[in-house]
Amino acid sequence: MTYAIATPAVPSLPIIGSDQRFPIRRVFCIGRNYAEHAREMGAVVDKSAPMFFCKPADAVVSDGADVPYPSMTTELHHEVEMVVALAGGGRDIAPAQAAALIFGYGVGLDLTRRDLQAQAKAKGHPWDVAKAFDHSAPVSALRPAHEAALDDDSVLRLSVNGELRQQSRLGEMVHGVPQIIAALSTLFELKPGDLIFTGTPAGVAALQRGDRFHAELVGVAALDGCIA
Repeated sequence: MTYAIATPAVPSLPIIGSDQRFPIRRVFCIGRNYAEHAREMGAVVDKSAPMFFCKPADAVVSDGADVPYPSMTTELHHEVEMVVALAGGGRDIAPAQAAALIFGYGVGLDLTRRDLQAQAKAKGHPWDVAKAFDHSAPVSALRPAHEAALDDDSVLRLSVNGELRQQSRLGEMVHGVPQIIAALSTLFELKPGDLIFTGTPAGVAALQRGDRFHAELVGVAALDGCIA
């Protein structure tokens, strides 16, 4: 098959301990998955109805590359999150089946143009320009699932310029990973290559040009970068 224009490169992430890379198909995100973060944003968690949104696959920034400060905002906020990479998929997946679909885990930032998000909320508009912009999803290398020792006491945290900004236990998530995968699979057909951002704890705040960040899913993955 020939194409009318050059074929875009496949977005991908490095894999810890391997020279292979993980190709990215879609990027799904869950909102309001830590109660303290929901409260700091003035929102209410609806446990019966998880809230999802998407980012384009080419919004992922990999290999520790610098993150350019986006246009049309003066309030770029960080949201540190555990990232789940899928090697399998399907529809209407039961929570008990979810673990078998996971390829690996990483840590990422759901970068948000907070001022544009606030404007969209006030007008009842979609959040796309606040969440799905270029370079809005820096992600670490992935740790294969069989090498990742994770439980409710595993720690997710973010420091900016050496100052701790966000920290929480995974057990504080409102919806656990199996429940997130199950809920997503009722809305979309999940497939290998999908990434899932699993929500951010409290402590989101602004980033400035020149800020250096260190995100960590302790013992599993780490991400270092700079806002350029």
